[in-house]
Amino acid sequence: MIFSEHANVAGSIYGQWQAPLRLFLESREQAYEKQSCLNHIFGKQESKHFAETYGGLTGFEDFQPVGENGAYPQQEAQMGDEKILRNETWKSSFSVSREMVDDDMIGVFRKRPEGFMKAYYATREKHGAGLLAAAMQGKSYVTMGGKNFSTACADKLNLFHTEHPAKIKGAKQSNLFSNPLNAENLGRAESAMQNFKDENGNLLGIEPKTIVIPNNPDLKKAAFEAVGSMDDPATSDNAFNYQYGRWNIIVWSYLDLFLAAGLTPWMLLDEEYSEMVGTLIWQERVELEVTSTIAENDANVWKGYARFAAGFGDWRGVCCGGIDGGTTL
Repeated sequence: MIFSEHANVAGSIYGQWQAPLRLFLESREQAYEKQSCLNHIFGKQESKHFAETYGGLTGFEDFQPVGENGAYPQQEAQMGDEKILRNETWKSSFSVSREMVDDDMIGVFRKRPEGFMKAYYATREKHGAGLLAAAMQGKSYVTMGGKNFSTACADKLNLFHTEHPAKIKGAKQSNLFSNPLNAENLGRAESAMQNFKDENGNLLGIEPKTIVIPNNPDLKKAAFEAVGSMDDPATSDNAFNYQYGRWNIIVWSYLDLFLAAGLTPWMLLDEEYSEMVGTLIWQERVELEVTSTIAENDANVWKGYARFAAGFGDWRGVCCGGIDGGTTL
């Protein structure tokens, strides 16, 4: 958080409140950062412009055997799919009246900056979760604050789709599956992601290690049953469960705000690949800036300004299961 105050605030009756309230805002910022699931699901990308482009050139062909003193084959990359992500401006404010200062109601006033910071981080979580939940349900966009935000990835299809095309060669690929979450289907989905290919038909070496689910008791039971025991309870001899200890599980309650009743989607994520190529993109243009000033009605106004965007680039870093109409593994 970047904090600034206008010169006329320090010498006013609000002056003694600036430092403690700033420290309060900063402490709440640190607390909400620690609680954020968004930071573990979306890869953060710094932005220096109005918009940024993700994707671009395709990969190269394999090296060729040329014999002793052979010539170097000429490799050329072609233009691939691109995703343009424009930064959105987000604002909010709160104020304290002269009367509250006169009555020394700083205890009551602290509820306002608490609500202010909570709203800022809730907005970020909702923005990311809303996009993911809409993509899971096959929607082309999610609406927030009267604006539509696209769920399309670089190939112009929904992030989760059964027929992602190859730009150069190879068959269409699916990262949307109908199978419910259990140990067997977890292994199948993992293998499917490990078999994802690039635009030239080459394996990418994807290794998903994170399971993301909404706050659904059945999904939590299924997820922890699948990975939480060294022995496989589904076998009569309690054979070794090879999924044990191999997964991080993120339960993201904000997904529930955007999912239709009865849906139980689950997602696998390769965080390293996603951040490297831009699968789940969190684009940060301007970190939260908080300004304290005195308005014409003598109130102390605290304004919050930020610029960020979220979206999807290369689909290959994630897959989604538990959706009717998806490919059956």
